[in-house]
Amino acid sequence: MTTSTGFDIRRIGGRIGAEIHGVDLTTGLDPAVVTEINSALLEHKALVFRDQHLDDEGQLRFASLFGELTTAHPTVPSVDGRPQILPVDGDEGIRANQWHTDVTFVRTPPKASTLRSIVVPPYGGNTLIANSGAAYRDLPEPLRELADKLWAVHTNDYDYAAPKNEKAAEYRRRFVSRTYRTAHPVVRVHPETGERGLFIGGFAQSIVGLGPSDSRDLLRIFQSYVTRPENIVRVAWAPGDLVLFDNRITQHYAPDDYGDLPRLLHRVTVAGDVPAGVDGVLSHLVEGDDASHYTPAAV
Repeated sequence: MTTSTGFDIRRIGGRIGAEIHGVDLTTGLDPAVVTEINSALLEHKALVFRDQHLDDEGQLRFASLFGELTTAHPTVPSVDGRPQILPVDGDEGIRANQWHTDVTFVRTPPKASTLRSIVVPPYGGNTLIANSGAAYRDLPEPLRELADKLWAVHTNDYDYAAPKNEKAAEYRRRFVSRTYRTAHPVVRVHPETGERGLFIGGFAQSIVGLGPSDSRDLLRIFQSYVTRPENIVRVAWAPGDLVLFDNRITQHYAPDDYGDLPRLLHRVTVAGDVPAGVDGVLSHLVEGDDASHYTPAAV
């Protein structure tokens, strides 16, 4: 597919994912190109830009084309001197190895995330991205009707990844140094497209009104639709690649399958809005502050 602005969009998954060819992210982009990229993002959910070799400034510049930026993270430190860049460093044993949507434990999770590869292992270390809109459409009607009514509490206070060493243990301590708990609708209505998607993932730990056992069972059922193979695209990294994904209607997962090899990505996220359910009711805080130090979208 060739757009009116001249670059190519090549689908790489049946339900999610496309590579963008013919765009040089190291240069200033015309507003019309940015509009086309955003349209492609809404349609394909995850976009891959190969062989771009951006530096930190270039990644910040590109991400800012889609809105105000957040700081790196509500609790863990940024790259030195770069408050808006989160290092994703597998070499330190800090590996999520869990399906999640970025920072859903705050009231205003990011709109979009950019990941830039700096060091990648010769094998493994891929990123899997899932289309939670397709997952919602896959639900049998009784499950869709149930999901439409449910709310889930998301929190950062859980075993996001079992620490493998002291560096990872310190990261874990920093991650939970300030507790956040936020109630989000299990079905989120996308603010730009109106599409419904399952808004759950690893930070969703309980269903409002249900006990731990029932919550786990229901979340497991819904999550199983998100992670069906047909709803997933696998991104195999090369140094210099950049991926942009819509955090409002995707989940992602970085499998811990590359042993002791180094893997370093930089993440920059675009500030988002407060999620709304099918009835228009907005997410609300259960515990913690509004994370205004993290996102300018906090209200």
